[in-house]
Amino acid sequence: MQIENILQSLGLNSENQGTAVGGRFFGSGNKIHSFSPVDAKKIGSTSSTTQQDYEEVVNAALEAFAVWRTTPAPVRGDMVRKFGDRLREKKAALGALVSYEMGKSLQEGLGEVQEMIDICEFAVGLSRQLYGLTMHSERPSHRMYEQYHPLGIVGIISAFNFPVAVWSWNTALAWVCGDVCIWKGSEKTPMCSIACQNIIAEILQEEGLPAGISCLITGDYKVGELMTKDHRVALISATGSTRMGRIVGQTVAERFGKTLLELGGNNAMIITPSADMKVTLTAAVFGAVGTAGQRCTSTRRLIIHTSVYEKYKEAIVNAYKQVRIGNPLDENNHMGPLIDKDAVSNYLQTIEEAKAAGNTILVEGGVLEGAGYESGCYVKPCIIEAQNHQAFVQKETFAPILYIMTYESIDEAIELQNGVPQGLSSTIMTNDLRESEQFLSAAGSDCGIANVNIGTSGAEIGGAFGGEKETGGGRESGSDAWKIYMRRQTNTINYGRSVPLAQGIKFDL
Repeated sequence: MQIENILQSLGLNSENQGTAVGGRFFGSGNKIHSFSPVDAKKIGSTSSTTQQDYEEVVNAALEAFAVWRTTPAPVRGDMVRKFGDRLREKKAALGALVSYEMGKSLQEGLGEVQEMIDICEFAVGLSRQLYGLTMHSERPSHRMYEQYHPLGIVGIISAFNFPVAVWSWNTALAWVCGDVCIWKGSEKTPMCSIACQNIIAEILQEEGLPAGISCLITGDYKVGELMTKDHRVALISATGSTRMGRIVGQTVAERFGKTLLELGGNNAMIITPSADMKVTLTAAVFGAVGTAGQRCTSTRRLIIHTSVYEKYKEAIVNAYKQVRIGNPLDENNHMGPLIDKDAVSNYLQTIEEAKAAGNTILVEGGVLEGAGYESGCYVKPCIIEAQNHQAFVQKETFAPILYIMTYESIDEAIELQNGVPQGLSSTIMTNDLRESEQFLSAAGSDCGIANVNIGTSGAEIGGAFGGEKETGGGRESGSDAWKIYMRRQTNTINYGRSVPLAQGIKFDL
């Protein structure tokens, strides 16, 4: 499918407005131009959201919330079901746009849209399972229970690397919980955001629902600040760097708002002597080079037992020779470009830091040039022998750089795994039951995600997604992550004819 046809099928053109309430787009802020990292061609332009635009969006969202919060949850779930069905119809086009605007492989772009479909299915079931809790009162003729109510406006700030899925993880759950959503997608992938808004707007209009249930704002961090500083926005769900998360967390906490933070990762794979080599290599290579290393769950470190270190070092270096880099819309390629020139500069700077520290470069990095690489965003995946304590290893570089190191005992391996500021994803490759159980125990991995014999990247929507430490502590998607989008209320009902007080207190009039 030609890019022009893809854009047309998603309601996009060369000039788009970037502020929306449902299907009504407006605003005349500064221009934002979207260029594909695939071929450096301009995809289209949009406008950023102004303060005046933002006020119009919030007022519409508040008006919609007054209706949506009292709509029965199964009815809200039916709207989400129809949204998921429409995503099925648009999957090919939206997946291709994700691939072209962000740079990830077509398979990954389609997979990201499938995640949107999956979370809609999860949310539909959830709409009939927003369970509370009953408990016994210590007072006679009293009943106690807990229930959950909608929060209000949920502000979503998403990153370029998953330009559509992370929004849907939040909105699908927030909508069935009775919330309304305002989304600020990444200014690096604005066409993906507008395309998604077009799709949900169709559903809202067809169902006669308030347009303010789904709103869009567009722009840089200053536009995001409009939400983080706004007491009318009950929850801010922000995905991005740890630096960004610190700012968002502090700003929202000052006004006693709620935050859901999904921040940086520095994910390790422990490779033990009993590991299955084929399984390990497949998981390690995809984890390191998938999405060109631009996943928060990308594999950054391999911690390999000394007895098998040389064997795995040789195997992983040879495996990298088979990685095909090129246009991500060509399904024969494994890896596409980085998002932009700034990402390339950060990648090159980290490699130079490693070289300056005297580290051995096992697979040389660098920028690819020539036919097919004209955008200047295509780089080679790099492997570096390193020590866990080194500064460049401790930070997250959003690029295909893999560090490998050794360990002697499983205790040492876990200590290395945990010895970074981030705590998102982790895995151990082992066929030893004791090693796997220790890794998953309270004395094991300190990450929000801990796997055995699968890679660090990729997560099913049924499980709660998120991490600890500088990853922010947030949880999205499955399990009971829905509770963050609601407020808890304890209710006590006295159906007797007296007013006995708790703890046996006497107060007679």
